[in-house]
Amino acid sequence: MGIVLKQSLKNVIVTYIGFAIGAINILFLYTNFMTDENYGLVQVILSVSAILMPVLAFGVPNTLVKFYSGFTDAKEQEGFLTLMLLLPLALILPIAVLSYSANEIIGGFLARKNPIVRDYVWPIFLAGMAMAYFEVLYAWARIQMKSVFGNFMKEIFCRIGQTLLLVLFWLDYIGIEFFINALVGFYLLRTLIMKWYAYRLRRPKLEFSLPKNTGNILKYSLLIILGGSTAIVLMEVDKVMLNSFLKIENVAYYGVAGFIAITIAVPARAMHQITYPLTAQYLNGKDSAKLKDLYQRSSLTLFIISGILFLLILLNLENLYALLPDEYSGGFLIVFWIGLAKVYDALLGNNNAILYNSDYYRSILLLGVLLALMAIGFNLWLIPKYGLKGAAIASFSAFFVYNTLKLLYVRSKFKMLPFTSETVKIFALLILLGTLFYFLQFSFHPILNILCKSMLIIVIYVGILYRFKLSEDVYGILSKWLKK
Repeated sequence: MGIVLKQSLKNVIVTYIGFAIGAINILFLYTNFMTDENYGLVQVILSVSAILMPVLAFGVPNTLVKFYSGFTDAKEQEGFLTLMLLLPLALILPIAVLSYSANEIIGGFLARKNPIVRDYVWPIFLAGMAMAYFEVLYAWARIQMKSVFGNFMKEIFCRIGQTLLLVLFWLDYIGIEFFINALVGFYLLRTLIMKWYAYRLRRPKLEFSLPKNTGNILKYSLLIILGGSTAIVLMEVDKVMLNSFLKIENVAYYGVAGFIAITIAVPARAMHQITYPLTAQYLNGKDSAKLKDLYQRSSLTLFIISGILFLLILLNLENLYALLPDEYSGGFLIVFWIGLAKVYDALLGNNNAILYNSDYYRSILLLGVLLALMAIGFNLWLIPKYGLKGAAIASFSAFFVYNTLKLLYVRSKFKMLPFTSETVKIFALLILLGTLFYFLQFSFHPILNILCKSMLIIVIYVGILYRFKLSEDVYGILSKWLKK
């Protein structure tokens, strides 16, 4: 876990800086500098682009990680890398032609409830393409065990760009159309910078002789399109479908609550950048002991962090909403359901990496497609009935079923679970702290309330973790910090 912890800690810092910038943008700048309608439009464009991204990437980011460490012959390895760079074009080019020629039809479909979306089909495609090739190049860096710079570009670069654009928008130097086009420009620029960095780590040598296992590679990539689309659909479909049923400003309200909740996923996102290639190595090397150890350690570490974040958010949510405009302040249940789904995600550790990099990826990916359809069905049922809360419940329900089946599948095929006795102890500790601090309220300014309550909870939580050594990895990090 040495390299995992070292790069994961750097990634956590980078990711949280990015989320801090994102919090300023989403919770304060977007909500105060832009109308609800315009902010909802931005959310819809980015969500549709995110859903399009795994299709345009052709499954290459996961394929790179899974197969790269299995090549020992230099020529075959170069042929594999050449294939990975060119494969996304097989879908990008035809979808580009479709987006251009059927612009009016696609725009009409997206704008059934909100006509303002009609004119942004092409920016959606360009943003999706930029996101797709960025992920390909980021995976190129990750297989060299270099994830921090890519994580910086992923989490910080475009958020700084949004901050600059929001200030210009507030000063009336630019309008909403220029804002969206410039935002797409930042995504394209990010991809070019990532290309420069990835090629510095390993410059590609075009080799058009295909590796012997090309058939397996292409089958895997095609199925990963389904798997990647499933994951993104589960995360983004609620906002896209809200656009189809409710006024577009509701997407803005939902987006703010959703952003608060998904901060819980930051540690998992950071750790997965390095646990994915490590998991692939252990699977390719058939090292089941190390695989199980990584599974359980990653689960416990992420549960410790995500659990306390979930608790801090819920206990401080009333004070946080006091800082926002009134129309954004009704999202407690949205935060609760989406946050709970993210905690369950974290509890599974590197479960996804095990499934996607093993020989069992076919069945789990096909199952994921069925569950993505289930998520769409939940949203079709619950959004008209319960509005924004219905979308949150639909997302939680789909994630709960999906994650439970993945957990059982790994247990069935690999004979291991991520849970240990320490998992139960952490759960009990979180319940205890939540019960104690639920009734503790200060009469200070909301910001001071958040700081005081959070510090008290963190000090008690970290103290108990250190005193009883509930996690070797966390105890080791705390010991080093205390020594310093």
